[in-house]
Parts: sequence; C-alpha cells; structure tokens
Amino acid sequence: MKPAPFVYLVPESPGEVVDALRAYGDGKILAGGQSLVPMMNMRLARPEALVDVTRIGELAGIRRTGRTSIGATTRQKDVLADAGLGAEFPVIHAALENVGHTANRARGTFGGSVAHADPAAELPAVMLALDAEMMIMGPDGERTVAADDFFITYYTTDLDVDELLTEVRLPQRPPAAWGFQEVTRRHGDFALAGAVVTAHTDETRAVDSARVVLFGVTDRPVRAERAEEALVGHRLDEAGLARAVAELATEGLDYTDDVHVPGRYRRDASVALVQRAVRDAAKSVEG
Repeated sequence: MKPAPFVYLVPESPGEVVDALRAYGDGKILAGGQSLVPMMNMRLARPEALVDVTRIGELAGIRRTGRTSIGATTRQKDVLADAGLGAEFPVIHAALENVGHTANRARGTFGGSVAHADPAAELPAVMLALDAEMMIMGPDGERTVAADDFFITYYTTDLDVDELLTEVRLPQRPPAAWGFQEVTRRHGDFALAGAVVTAHTDETRAVDSARVVLFGVTDRPVRAERAEEALVGHRLDEAGLARAVAELATEGLDYTDDVHVPGRYRRDASVALVQRAVRDAAKSVEG
C-alpha cells in the first residue's frame, strides 16, 4: 500500500519544527522513518503533514559537556560506532546490537526510537534503566522530562503534539554494573520480553542503588521497584539473589496477550531474563 496524502515540510531549525507542528494539528516528525514510514504505507498512521528534521545539524551528534548527551537525530549506527560511549555506557551498545538490522540502524535515529515508544523496543527500556533525561522543545521553550515520566503507554510519551525531542541526556554517574537480555522470534525482531538491570556499587561491590526494567511485556517499559530494593545492600553474585529478584520483578504485572505469545509466556520468560540480566551485571563488575 501507499500512504495517504500529506504535506511535506523541511524546516531549518528546531524552532521552525515547533512552528510547523503547531500549524498542523496532526503532524509527524520524520527522522529515520524506520517505524513511521511502514506504518504510513499500511495506513496505520495518516499524518496531515510530515516534518523532516534530518537536515537540522544541531539535532545530531554525541556531546560531552559535563555529562554525555545524544542528539535526537543521531543515527543509531553512529552511536554504536562511538567507542567512548561504548566504554562509558556499554549497556547502550548491547541494546543497539539488538535493534533491527544493519540497514535499519544506518537510517534509524536514537531519538526516533525513544520518542516512538514501542513497548517492545530496546532503547526506551535502557533509557529508563539509566535514569536518562529527555530535552524537549515546544512553543513555551525547553523543558526536561525524566525517563520515569516520559513513557506513558503504547506509542505515547509526554511529548505534546507541538513539541520536539531534541536530545537525550545520560546520567553523570554511569552504572558500575549492567545486564541486558531479551528473547525474540528472530534476530532483529522486537522483543517478546526483555530485561535491563543497572546498578551502582560501593567499595565492597555491594549494590547501593539499582534499576530493574522489563520491556516487551506490557504497554510500556516498566521498573520493578521491589526488585530494585531487594538488590540494595547485596553483592550481585550472592547465591540465590538473581532468582529472588526475578520473582519480585515479575509480580503484579498485566502481561500482554497477542498473536505471537500469551501473557503467561511473557511472565515465564521475564523470570528467566531478569535472572540472566542480574548474573550478567555481576559479571560486568568482575570484568
């Protein structure tokens, strides 16, 4: 199929993007187009206007000015190729290696995946696990939204219809330990279930703060706060800890049933994935 008719706009600055979005009540931002264009071709999305932001240079690039930030239109392949970022935040590289395929990452943008907010996507979950911040520009200027408050439900974020995600700011203190796990039908597919674990540790390697995030199992990436609390004060390699944390992480969720797998499968898979992610985090401290 082909998309429904739309107006194509090519603004030259973030301010012009906001103006264009205000002018059209149902405008969509075009960056990499790896998710939006297929949805338009299948008529699942029918925007009145496409606002192409790919020529706005200030929206792209990895910057290090006190803390690391990633411009919204930075290509995923460029994030993956940045060795400094891989050393500082290896969990981002681990996630990106599971995002689609080489061709998708060549065109897909970092901010585009975050703003699209597919509940089975890797990058939103990792941003939640890292406690990242989203820099947003709108008619009233700029504002900052924590990852905890950014993801609302299926394909829905805190972005208003006339706002633009400009960059993602990573924490000043990278986690000392991390683990990333997912299960898919085929490599490159969206996750049927996934888990991300990050932790900061003290001089004895005991956890002093942690985040445990599940994705692909409900309407958005979600933190398992009881599991996070259970990690604090313990070394990640303690016997039985991974299993106990996994059971806490998977309690009380309304798991999604769909054409691929039932919710029960997602629950059982999540138990295994959280255990593996905790054990991977323990190995990352040692390594």
